[in-house]
Amino acid sequence: MNISLVQKGKISHQYPTVAADDEGVFLHAEHIGVTFEVRGNVREQGLSEQDERLLWDKRKRLRGVRALSDISFELKTGDRLAILGRNGSGKTTLLQILAGILSPSEGKLISCGRITSLININIGLQPEASGHRNITLRGLVSGYSPKEIEEKRAEIAEFSGLGDFLNMPMESYSAGMRMRLTFAIATSFNPEILILDEWLSAGDVAFKKKATERMQEFVSKAGILVLASHSRQLILENCATGIWLDGGEIRASGPVKDVLEAYEDSMVPASTLDPTATT
Repeated sequence: MNISLVQKGKISHQYPTVAADDEGVFLHAEHIGVTFEVRGNVREQGLSEQDERLLWDKRKRLRGVRALSDISFELKTGDRLAILGRNGSGKTTLLQILAGILSPSEGKLISCGRITSLININIGLQPEASGHRNITLRGLVSGYSPKEIEEKRAEIAEFSGLGDFLNMPMESYSAGMRMRLTFAIATSFNPEILILDEWLSAGDVAFKKKATERMQEFVSKAGILVLASHSRQLILENCATGIWLDGGEIRASGPVKDVLEAYEDSMVPASTLDPTATT
């Protein structure tokens, strides 16, 4: 099995170094650490002082929670990375760091290429604004120019199927209509670096088929993909390498099938990864 099991505090680098002047996109995480500050008079009742992720002061008051420790990896054009781990292992925090939503407490993130995050596709939207206005707002928040947004407007409108409703305030939409528009906007621009938390789908049966096909095409166009998912099928279909997070640290990294098997073998009882889930 070609896999690197990582001891705590000793991170092995599994990806080739990418020079800054190389062509294409890249994403480097260098010794990333994240600590969330805890305020107030939280003491040790019910909490273990042996938990290395909990930071205590001399008066035994909780002062911080270490969410990530010493996370390092390097990705280049064409790489497809899966992030594995139990709930609470730090997957979402890592995705938020990669997407620029959070800043690391330690280390640094170096990237070349526009980062597209589908962690929260509602960021930048305003319910009181029209559908067309929200197309503009979401595009601007994602870093696209007005010209680039206008070039995609007709395609977004057609895919959403909302017609004249795009001239109405978004707060007048049904939940299904809002999801169709946000999905259409989020998947309309070709991603260079795509950060994906699970798989997006939307709408009724007919629209969901369109959404699945569009999502597959969208992911295939990404220069780099980072995918966190509990679906074994999605991981194996879309990723070549994997990182297993455990307690905010890298437990293993390497070929995705090997990392997935190591992760599943660690689960007691048997693996909670769903072998059939697609969303």
